[in-house]
Order: sequence, then C-alpha cells, then structure tokens
Amino acid sequence: MNKQLLHSQFTVGALTVLAFASLPTGSLLAASKEEARGLEIASEWDKRDTGWKDSRTTLRMVLRNRHGDESRRELRNRSLEVADDGDKLLIVFDQPRDVSGTAFLTFTHQEGPDDQWLYLPALKRVKRIVSNNKSGPFMGSEFSYEDLASQEVEKYTYKYLREESLNGRDSFVVERYPVDPKSGYTKQIVWFDQETYRPEKNEFYDRKGDLLKTLTYKGYKQYNGKYWRPDEMFMENHQTGKSTVLLWEDYELDTGLDERDFDRNSLQRIR
Repeated sequence: MNKQLLHSQFTVGALTVLAFASLPTGSLLAASKEEARGLEIASEWDKRDTGWKDSRTTLRMVLRNRHGDESRRELRNRSLEVADDGDKLLIVFDQPRDVSGTAFLTFTHQEGPDDQWLYLPALKRVKRIVSNNKSGPFMGSEFSYEDLASQEVEKYTYKYLREESLNGRDSFVVERYPVDPKSGYTKQIVWFDQETYRPEKNEFYDRKGDLLKTLTYKGYKQYNGKYWRPDEMFMENHQTGKSTVLLWEDYELDTGLDERDFDRNSLQRIR
C-alpha cells in the first residue's frame, strides 16, 4: 500500500525522556494519550488497507515548474503486499522516449532502511539508492524516493492533534515523526477521513522544521468492495513553486503477481 527527530534515534529517545520528566503528571498522561490515539488512527488505516495482495495500474505524471510549464510522462506500476514486512513496488517508464525503459524497484521494510534500485537504460546499469539520497527528487518530480515507499505504521511515531473538517468531511489530524534518522523530514501532518480512515492530505516539514510540501488526494474510488484508491495525487512544493501530479488509471487488485515479478536482478530486462 501506499500505506507516508533527524538526529540519531538514541538522541531523540533521550530528549523525549528528559522532556517528559520535566512535565507535570497530568501533562504526561495527556501526551501519552495523544500518542496512543495517533497510533490507533494510523493502525486502523493500515488494518483497513490490508489483504489486497497485489496491484497493477497505469499512471501519468505531470511535472510543472514555477512558471506553469509542463512535461508529461507515462508509467506502469506494480505493487506486492508482503506479510510481516513492507510492500514491494515496481515502476516502469514508457514515455517520453528519453526516459523509456527506466525502472524503479523498492522493497519497503517495517524496520530499518528500505532497499531501492533504479535502472537507467542510457547507462545500462542498475543503481542502488543509498539511504542518504532517499530524500532527493524521484526522476525530477516533487516526490522523493522516500515518498514512494509504502507508509508502514512502524516507520513513524505519532501524536493526535485534533478533529476538523476538510473539504466538507470530518477528519482526524495526526502528526507523525519518522523513525529513520536519515529521513528528509522532521515531521508530517496527515488528515485521515473519519469514516474511511483513508488519508486526504499530508504536509511534509523539512529538516529545518519548515513546511516543504503538501500532498493532496482526490477522486477516491473503492475497489473490490473494500480498498480505497485515489485517481489523483497532487504534490506541491511550497519552497520552489514546482508541483507534480500523478493520475492513476486502470486499477487492478489481486492479479496474481508474486515475488518473481519483483526481482531486482531482472530490472534491466523489464519491458
């Protein structure tokens, strides 16, 4: 599934303990309750989006610069649900010609760094994406390599903030903090729909704590009577004025894909 502080984890944990130790008992209880509620909401979203097995879809990527100039790409996407770990994702570019054949493979993990590879046909080689580079832009888009990994519950700690209306629907607002010290973000703020628990909006804050990007989801449809998927994902970079739109088409779930369809050794042979 597309299931989405920057010091070492030891330092973060130590600072948290010191901060909590200085709080009155009532404040400690309130903080603990907010953390538990945030985790509960994220876990409910994950539970409702479990069991789809695998998916195939086609999509269009529209990149816009700060002046509104556009470039377009056509892609194919495959995903595989993995028991007791993160999902696997394969993206293949079909158009335009200069990126045709480029393939990106991600093995997301619930704990520890994800494994990611990029095949560049011009170089005829597979490049491994190292952890330090995962905050970089994916193929010139406003989505980072980190954004494309499945958003496993275990990859964050949580804090419930409030309830509010978003686009006429009641939402839970939850703050989440990446566990990975090499994440490109200090925190994210996610709006979850109260009825379906699907994410409707996500704000990303950079390593300085400033608002960097906002991701909004549009045109949700339900597949196989259970699973919600958006037709459009719009990522806006507030610091550069650039944006990227992903337009999803032809969703298919439970199509029979397996581990062999996500073989990193065959990336350069994928067509």
